[in-house]
Amino acid sequence: MKKVLSVFLLFAVFTSCISTKSTIRNIDDSIPGPGLNGKYDSFIITKNATDKKYGYDEDYPINVGFTSLEDGTRNQVRFLNALAGPNGEKIKFELKDSCCPFPTKKTEMGAGMIDIYEITWEGQAKPILLYINKFEKGELMIPLGFTARK
Repeated sequence: MKKVLSVFLLFAVFTSCISTKSTIRNIDDSIPGPGLNGKYDSFIITKNATDKKYGYDEDYPINVGFTSLEDGTRNQVRFLNALAGPNGEKIKFELKDSCCPFPTKKTEMGAGMIDIYEITWEGQAKPILLYINKFEKGELMIPLGFTARK
């Protein structure tokens, strides 16, 4: 009985924190999936973002949900593997946190979280945080301050 009550309370707390309306502004299910670069296990991304919020704001995350939910983290890595620093520097990345619960039809629970990655490269003054959504699709672009990996 305690187990059932604990699960119910956990579910109630989690779902009470989720808005019934998504605040994500750049989801686009009509976007075709990107090409893959097998050499670097990366997406092929050629378009540069012009919006300074793209990837830097939880309401404008990088949406990489182009394949199965089980492949979501791999798609995040494929996106990050496609990036380089502003002068072509090799980047390093680390998952730092998850935030910003939002409703989605892509999970059985009906909710998703956005992952926050810390990006660094040699000679960089301050790490950069990028918001990446593995559940939804959207146009993939190179965020401001980055270049495409050569």
